[in-house]
Amino acid sequence: MLKPLRAAALAILVCSFPSWVLGADFDGRKALICATVDAHFCDIGEVCYRTLPSILGAPDFVRINFAKKVIVGPQQRATAIRYMEQGDGQLLMQGTELGYGWSITLNTETGGMSATLVNRDDVFVLFGVCTPS
Repeated sequence: MLKPLRAAALAILVCSFPSWVLGADFDGRKALICATVDAHFCDIGEVCYRTLPSILGAPDFVRINFAKKVIVGPQQRATAIRYMEQGDGQLLMQGTELGYGWSITLNTETGGMSATLVNRDDVFVLFGVCTPS
């Protein structure tokens, strides 16, 4: 009787291993590298359009350093994470840069990322994915 129980417990542990191990990678304890893959640009009074992030001047990759509370882009340009909140499967980060307010929301289970940059005239929306660096 014990052998089938041990086998069942081992099977459950092995099958659940990737989900709980990967979830720990995106909870704000490990540094991440994030790739932007999709972008949208909206200007006041205009229809939003979809394009590649690089066409809008967005970096292809950014690093999130939770220990230092910064997001680092190309040429080591960094912006401070001024606010962080974790809950309900996501980690929300906010700050300001070059006259824009920004928000980045990270899916703590999958590493999926959504970001917005907004000022009084326009909005940029970016989507991407993160992985531990």
